Amino acid sequence: MVSSVIFNQLITLLEGGQARYRVIEHASAGRSEEAAKARGTQIEQGAKALVCHVKGNGIKQHVLAVLPAHRKANLQVLAQKLGGTRASLASPQEVMALTQCVFGAIPPFSFHPDLKLVVDPLLFNQLDEMVFNAGSLEKSLLLNVEDYQRIVKPEQVEFSESA
Repeated sequence: MVSSVIFNQLITLLEGGQARYRVIEHASAGRSEEAAKARGTQIEQGAKALVCHVKGNGIKQHVLAVLPAHRKANLQVLAQKLGGTRASLASPQEVMALTQCVFGAIPPFSFHPDLKLVVDPLLFNQLDEMVFNAGSLEKSLLLNVEDYQRIVKPEQVEFSESA
């Protein structure tokens, strides 16, 4: 199954980086609020990952935009900060092709060379641990935020706003 491939990639990466994390298995949840309840975590700990297209000004880029789960993405701001004029969410088929995950199961990691990872820095200012779906709607990882930053070294772009 595809999601187990992503889960195994995540575990290998985190183990190799000596990250502090734990696996949480829970009832299937797609929306951020439902996922927080199923995991027994705070919504502010959640890392929401959206696959987007950024276009315009000669830019044509797929982006994995990661933000705190209790906020919403401002796609116009995201596009402008990355040099484009507009941004939109990718289709379910594109999401699967670029992440090997369904909507809601995408972790805040890019394993595809054509998928640029950007993270809203507010994610790092919430709590010491972040939680996210790990390639499955029934399996999440609770990860130390400093370890995530150290291992992934994401580009930071402010693009979220209050929900």
